[in-house]
Amino acid sequence: MVFNSFEFLFFLPIVFVLYWFVFKKNVKAQNLLLLVASYFFYAYWDYRFLFLLVFSTLLDYFTGLKMSEATTINRKKFWFWLSVGVNLGFLGVFKYYNFFAESFAELLATFGFKAHFWTLSVILPVGISFYTFHGLSYVIDIYNDKIKPEKSIVDYSVFVCFFPLLVAGPIERATHLLPQIQRVRNFDYYKAADGLRQILWGLFMKVVVADNCAIVVNEVFKNPDSYNSSSLFVGAIFFAFQIYGDFSGYSNIALGTARLFGVELLRNFAFPYFSRDIAEFWRRWHISLSTWFRDYLYIPLGGSKGGMWSQVKNTMIIFLVSGFWHGANWTFIVWGALNAAFIMPLVIFKLNRTNTNIVAENSFLPSFKELIQIGLTFILTTLAWIFFRSESVTQALHYLGKLLNFSDYKFPEVDLKPFLFIIVLLIFDWLNRKKQHGLEISNIKYPVIRWGIYLFVFLMLLFFGASSDSFIYFQF
Repeated sequence: MVFNSFEFLFFLPIVFVLYWFVFKKNVKAQNLLLLVASYFFYAYWDYRFLFLLVFSTLLDYFTGLKMSEATTINRKKFWFWLSVGVNLGFLGVFKYYNFFAESFAELLATFGFKAHFWTLSVILPVGISFYTFHGLSYVIDIYNDKIKPEKSIVDYSVFVCFFPLLVAGPIERATHLLPQIQRVRNFDYYKAADGLRQILWGLFMKVVVADNCAIVVNEVFKNPDSYNSSSLFVGAIFFAFQIYGDFSGYSNIALGTARLFGVELLRNFAFPYFSRDIAEFWRRWHISLSTWFRDYLYIPLGGSKGGMWSQVKNTMIIFLVSGFWHGANWTFIVWGALNAAFIMPLVIFKLNRTNTNIVAENSFLPSFKELIQIGLTFILTTLAWIFFRSESVTQALHYLGKLLNFSDYKFPEVDLKPFLFIIVLLIFDWLNRKKQHGLEISNIKYPVIRWGIYLFVFLMLLFFGASSDSFIYFQF
């Protein structure tokens, strides 16, 4: 089930009514309801992979208990590596086996050997990267004695499977979400109302911005030779906003939906296209994944300690692993390497923590310097997105080469209407850049203005919404 579907339009109110009116203040019953609803939400997509989700949940639950009960460090390590090994094993088989098999066959072919390896013909279980990382953070924290294992199987299962975050995050931590699941939750009208605003804004980002951009992007990337260089440039910009509108839109809907049930999820986006350098961009884009890699990979590797070479090496590893996390294709690895290359000068010259405040914090408009910084950061990010979107590195290089053919720059041959939606998005984001989302306007004094804005956004959805089968990050 996807958020922008009629099925979800019926599903959400039913769960909401049962949650607050039938099981009110009975936290155990509410959690059981959330678990059943989450399993239904996931099974509606493909019930055949529900067993994998349940198995992964039970594995981490029981290994967490066993680590806590272990009387020796070796026994504790056994249960820890059992959980990590099985989880990464499932992820590796479903997501990366074909990639490694085909890449190894191509490598042998370069030396004159022909090899044909058996490959899987199954689709990737939706959300496997996200719920696997939920479980991994839990068992790692128990192993490092940062948390105690959860005794309630229902509460732990809700932590892993809570339907707003199940298939595309944000990637939650047990220290943040489990305490909310365990305690009694009271209905908060103001939080719920803002949750509805956040859902509305997320739908606008997805259905109006992302899906309209996707129409142009799909055509341009499918056959770049049919378009002039300016059209390819527009296509690259549209993809930058497609993936932002798509993924940030999903995150907004997820966070807004969770707030309807009295749960606060981790923020995943903080207006990343207003970043003044690549380091700031990665503090604002897919925040839950960036901080996961920071806490569970970068810092254990040594982080910024041990000298400049160690910091450079660890930064490169983080970005390469991040690229590979997104998909089993060399395009994602190149995308990660490019972002590492872009951020490396900031790391070397210790400038990666320069822009930690909000852009134009004390003024309405950015300074000329900030405007140039934002523009350059966006261009670098957009160029890297070309590899992310392309089917192969060869295709990406061809697209990039044709885009940089400045002699072929003429009036774009593609529909430019999505620019209007992008402008609306940027206006709302800019005006609310100090807040949590682009439609956080409860502080507007006059109700008629607030409701006029809500009506405007709703009408944009109604008249300009484009259809889409799924969200981009479902494939990861």
